[in-house]
Amino acid sequence: MNEEYKVDCLIALFNSTFEEYSTRLVRGESEPLYLPATTTTPFHQIIFAHGYVASALHEVAHWCIAGAARRQRIDYGYWYEPDGRDSQQQAKFEQVEVKPQALEWAFSIACQHTFRVSTDNLGGVEPNRQEFEMRVKRQLNEYIEKGFPKRASKFIQTLRDHFETAH
Repeated sequence: MNEEYKVDCLIALFNSTFEEYSTRLVRGESEPLYLPATTTTPFHQIIFAHGYVASALHEVAHWCIAGAARRQRIDYGYWYEPDGRDSQQQAKFEQVEVKPQALEWAFSIACQHTFRVSTDNLGGVEPNRQEFEMRVKRQLNEYIEKGFPKRASKFIQTLRDHFETAH
């Protein structure tokens, strides 16, 4: 299955699964962004980067974690420091990325897409990818053992049903 077809599937699956949240998954041209509904756009938008499957899954993971109040704020009101982070900024970035990347990993398994952790710091300090991947894997295992967040669990099931992956 090619990337573009899988992206189209993800958009359709997300949009139909979460209609009650008035939220749409949207293919973007550049950087990902979450936009709450406005008077001119009556639905929330999860805009993912460049039509990439991994970006779509990652941005859905952030949405699945964000509570109702955060879903009313641009980019959920989270801090983000772009490429070029120093070691302290990178540590903070990785701390907040463990849970969404664990969900992205679960979504990737459910739709048969290769998962790679992202330290997202091309122009900054060299992160320890192996250590970060181990933290993400521990979080994934914790979700498997204790349960996924409600919306994430629903999306995993939707992906499993559509892509016919093991339960």
